Amino acid sequence: MLDAYLFGKVDRISPEAPVPVVSVVKRDNRPGGAANVAINIRSLGATPYLCSVIGDDDKAELFMKLLEQHELPSLGIIKDSTRPTTTKFRIIGNNIQMLRVDEECTEVISEEMTRLLVDKIETILQNVHIDCIIFQDYDKGVITPSLVESVVSLAKEEHIPIAVDPKKRNFRAYQNVTLFKPNLKEFSESVQMEEFLTNPERTNETMKSFLNDMNIENIMVTLGEKGIITYSRYLTSGIHIPAHLRQISDVSGAGDTVISVAALCIGAGLTIEAATALSNLAGGLVCQYVGVVPVQKSEFHGEIIRLGILESAKK
Repeated sequence: MLDAYLFGKVDRISPEAPVPVVSVVKRDNRPGGAANVAINIRSLGATPYLCSVIGDDDKAELFMKLLEQHELPSLGIIKDSTRPTTTKFRIIGNNIQMLRVDEECTEVISEEMTRLLVDKIETILQNVHIDCIIFQDYDKGVITPSLVESVVSLAKEEHIPIAVDPKKRNFRAYQNVTLFKPNLKEFSESVQMEEFLTNPERTNETMKSFLNDMNIENIMVTLGEKGIITYSRYLTSGIHIPAHLRQISDVSGAGDTVISVAALCIGAGLTIEAATALSNLAGGLVCQYVGVVPVQKSEFHGEIIRLGILESAKK
């Protein structure tokens, strides 16, 4: 999807309605959605291959140009003239997000389009060495249960780990994956557990039960300002890592960064403890900036050293 920004100053209220007037000083367009995940991955030194469906419109042309500018391969992108390119318009006044307007179609893509997308993914898997596959789901209709089933089957044949950032519509479709990363609201609603975290024993049992029911290896639940909790079939209890205290400017895109780093860790063969610690750190770092931005390798590395993240993960 496309992230479109209007940055400006606010110093008065409109005489037409009780709303602030933003005087625009800058416009910006950025690759958004799963493309932001790809930018995070590229920022940290790996090569991402995006596979998705966009429209066949002016926004699609702009999106493809942005991929080129960011040196992101586009061979997995399919254009569909029956739907618009998903665009999120964000209006930022005095460094605060004041309004977001979404232009999108969330209907499920056609079976034909799903087959084309699976074919694209299979071609990439046959021609490129892939260390990990990420399902970055935004409930926009591109990811379907049949797509998930097909890609998981392909990944299992090639022994490729799979990381998932789910949304409600396909929440229970992601069986047999390596890492499942919902946020607290998504997971609590799915398991119908309001007292999540306040009862550590029941929290562990609930995560263990979900993991077994879905036949997944690891579940990582992001908790916002409370950090991340992870449960694994290889561990006897959950890992809860609190968030590092920071000046928060904007939480947009933090989930993209978390799944990016977690997938990189899995692809590199790191432990789930290290993946949790590094993902937690990276997600907090990007919240210091206004708008959806990727984690910066030099800043990330500096904070890993300063906080002794990897050393603490080994204990």
